[in-house]
Amino acid sequence: MRFHRSLHGFVTPLVLIASVALITFLGVLGGDQVKTSLTEMLIRMVVVVGMWVFVGNSGVISFGHVGFMCVGAYAAAWATVDPNWKSIMLTGLPDWLQNGQYPIPFAIMGGAVLAAAVAVLLGGAIMRLSGIAASIATFAFLMIVNSVYSNWDAVTGGTSSIIGIPTVVTPWVAFTLAAGAIFVAYAFKVSRYGLMLRASREDEVAARASAINIVRVRLAAFVLSAAIVGIGGGLWAHFLGVLTADTFYLSLSFITLAMLVVGGLGSLTGAVLGVVVVTIVVEVLRALEGGIALGKITLSLPPGSQEIGLGVVLALIMIFRPSGLTRGREVLWPRRRSPMTEVSTKTATALGPGE
Repeated sequence: MRFHRSLHGFVTPLVLIASVALITFLGVLGGDQVKTSLTEMLIRMVVVVGMWVFVGNSGVISFGHVGFMCVGAYAAAWATVDPNWKSIMLTGLPDWLQNGQYPIPFAIMGGAVLAAAVAVLLGGAIMRLSGIAASIATFAFLMIVNSVYSNWDAVTGGTSSIIGIPTVVTPWVAFTLAAGAIFVAYAFKVSRYGLMLRASREDEVAARASAINIVRVRLAAFVLSAAIVGIGGGLWAHFLGVLTADTFYLSLSFITLAMLVVGGLGSLTGAVLGVVVVTIVVEVLRALEGGIALGKITLSLPPGSQEIGLGVVLALIMIFRPSGLTRGREVLWPRRRSPMTEVSTKTATALGPGE
């Protein structure tokens, strides 16, 4: 009975993981283009779920989490690129990193650790802010990361690309880490820290009066969130095989935030659903931009239609469903209602709200 109750408490992540597994299974049956889009979606799911750990529980919008993705991606690349290439192009790396080539799981976890370490240093200052001030501070962090990684030639290659990164991320590899991110994110949500953080989101004054250390609980979520996003960056590096700093800037920040908003900031289900829905919209618009042949006529949308279409979807969600597609609710298995519950519900409905 105790095991059943414990399992029931994790119904949401189990349902989400099973749903994503089904999508992955169906996707790998398709062609190469479908597999590529599927892998990209699953990596973005890791990133968006990581963002949700902080944004969804704290209510503070972060524009800078893609900066942690950049940190994780470059750290993973440093650890796995051919040492001969690094000795020529990345002369500023320490000897143990420049002359070594490490296992890919170690490299990805190293990226997560470095992203978390940066979050600890950054979060000590930003987590004391609230509202728009905190959001602007996170955007400033993104700008700093982009500027540093675009100009630190001896360590990042500057505006040149880091090439030769092993491309080993398949749909099932990405799914495994996406499933892990979903489980960790939900475990944080139902933890004591997650509860305290959501209490501060709803009423900061009442939370302080209840002896909740808001800075500490926000920092804990911020660091965990950065680590998960850093893992997403490592996956991205070993999916593309090439890295440039400009990849991790405004365009990627916009689409990941759009995924989070479309699905709904208030729930983990919203984060996962938003990734799937936005990916479908983008892929459909991409196909239409490429053109669809109808007999002798080819119909195609003008370039840039992906961004316009995504903007329209985001605007419609904000107008008609401000809380997102899930309205802040988590997915659950339908539960059978006992006869007494049904009688009570029918009685309450018959009496009306004022009876």
